[in-house]
Amino acid sequence: MAYVDLRNLRISLRLPVGMLEVVKGIDLQIDRGEIFAIVGESGSGKTMATTALLGLLPPHAVTTADRMEVGGLDLTQGKWSGVRGRKIAMIFQDPAASLNPVSRIGAQMYQVLRKHTSLGRAARRARCLKLLDETGLPDPERVLRLYPHQMSGGMQQRVLIALALSAGAELLIADEPTTALDVTVQAQILTLLGQLRDRHGLTILFISHDLGIIAQFCDRVAVMRQGQVVEEGRVSDVLHAPQHPYTQALLAAVPSRNARGLALPTLASSLSDGA
Repeated sequence: MAYVDLRNLRISLRLPVGMLEVVKGIDLQIDRGEIFAIVGESGSGKTMATTALLGLLPPHAVTTADRMEVGGLDLTQGKWSGVRGRKIAMIFQDPAASLNPVSRIGAQMYQVLRKHTSLGRAARRARCLKLLDETGLPDPERVLRLYPHQMSGGMQQRVLIALALSAGAELLIADEPTTALDVTVQAQILTLLGQLRDRHGLTILFISHDLGIIAQFCDRVAVMRQGQVVEEGRVSDVLHAPQHPYTQALLAAVPSRNARGLALPTLASSLSDGA
């Protein structure tokens, strides 16, 4: 049985002109311990679909699904106690915007642990130090005393990963987690996520538009456009032998030194229909 099981997930937004469907009946099944990618252009619905797993959609969003389960837990009932933080956690593309700028790292981590665990003060501190050490931050004692602005972007992202894992989450949703980082730090963060997957048995849902990162980091990938999954399979199969015209067009649009000076191909709207 799949660890993440989405069947016919639909999300519509209530707008002054009526209802707008932005996620159009997608199906996703992800195995425990898998690193599964969702790729697509901006506005394809990939973040909207995954945010539904945490119940963090805007108030004017309407979600329906035949099945929406994580680890056998039914999420269609809208009961998020014990889900956010403890079952599912999320890290975002801009770590600076995700951390409280006027609160020390230690205070932010302690707050999460007080909310989601019954650990005492000494145990909370020990867990924070252990997680910061696991995410590769030197001198965790010092990190607990820092404010976010006193750290680099890579350090901030490592802190967010530690926060995401602090309450024992089993599913980690990573929404463009390396976009704001330079190439060297990107590689370090990806290596870290892979190590944490192996160490903690995590399942990772990785959202990106970067096909290069997906090729080196993920096991399977779903390609989304205009709220629909147009192709899905093992990363090697999808990227080396794409079947859908939109996936083929995405790969053709990747800049190459061999195409230097040539115009990048454009994507016709009809590709969303498989034409």
